[in-house]
Amino acid sequence: LILVGGFGTRLRPLTISYPKPIVEFANKPIVAHQIEALVKVGVKEVILAINYQPQAMMEYIQKFEQEYGIKITCSHELEPLGTAGPIALAKELLLADPEQKYFFVFNSDVVCEFPLDKMVEFHQKHGKEGTIFLTSVDEPSKYGVVLTEEDGKIKDFVEKPQEFVGSKINAGLYLFNTSVIDRIKPVQTSLEREIFPQMAKDNQLYSLVLDGFWMDVGQPTDFLTGTVLYLQYVREKEASKLANAPNIIGNVLIDPTASIHPDAYIGPDVTIGPGVVIEEGVRLKQSCILREAVIRQHTWISNSIIGWQSKIGRWVRIEGITVCAEDVQVKDELYLSLIHI
Repeated sequence: LILVGGFGTRLRPLTISYPKPIVEFANKPIVAHQIEALVKVGVKEVILAINYQPQAMMEYIQKFEQEYGIKITCSHELEPLGTAGPIALAKELLLADPEQKYFFVFNSDVVCEFPLDKMVEFHQKHGKEGTIFLTSVDEPSKYGVVLTEEDGKIKDFVEKPQEFVGSKINAGLYLFNTSVIDRIKPVQTSLEREIFPQMAKDNQLYSLVLDGFWMDVGQPTDFLTGTVLYLQYVREKEASKLANAPNIIGNVLIDPTASIHPDAYIGPDVTIGPGVVIEEGVRLKQSCILREAVIRQHTWISNSIIGWQSKIGRWVRIEGITVCAEDVQVKDELYLSLIHI
């Protein structure tokens, strides 16, 4: 079950055109990274808990089914149900196979290395109702910290601690026994604030620390940071997927249908989507250029996201986590910083 019901307000203006799960992260819809990981551990069906822009999601479902050879079913929330309510709403779908003992639940904003095989092995070993992935962060005061025993059993949750109590936070990826469904009603309910503390009190919740990178890419700053981490992961695991040319600097991912002038300098930490046109003298770094955008001559872009079919004029400078939505037209010789348009 992937929780894709949010309104995507933190990633606006990109989510005005598309639901957040199908915004391309590293040239692939965010949710496609998760579906791909689930398929690798043998998952045969994915349930999408949908609320916002359901028709836009539906258009992609058939494509995902064909590409990944998996059945995708929608559970449509008529009103927001939080992070736990969608589990109860999808009860019949989750229990359709009486032999099915476990199910995954993912927050749709999360990207990481998805070591799901380790999660399944650990869950079966401890034999309790739930396993959640944790990740370590440098500033735990921004999050809810999870306190655990040495064997991974969760003792307590501390919401945004002002004094240091630990650095491990909930990574938004879970594996549950189907019995967990009985704990939840189909009303607005929070896994993190209501269900998990009770499971921990009942000694039924364990944790496993994620290896490698992790990022919640639900807002522009983290989307760009997540891109840096993901491209470094690709460099370490599948370097052949990254661009390699005299005008490429560092980790750069380019769709083969993009057109890039040899006198444009790209990188580090740039993704360029399908049909993008990059003209002479352009300089790109730490940025994401989405499908069919056009960057005209001698424009400089850093730490920004350029949306689908946008056209950026000549001698433009864009920086400072600027985000251009779909079909934005930027005239020649403008300077944009800290702007969402």
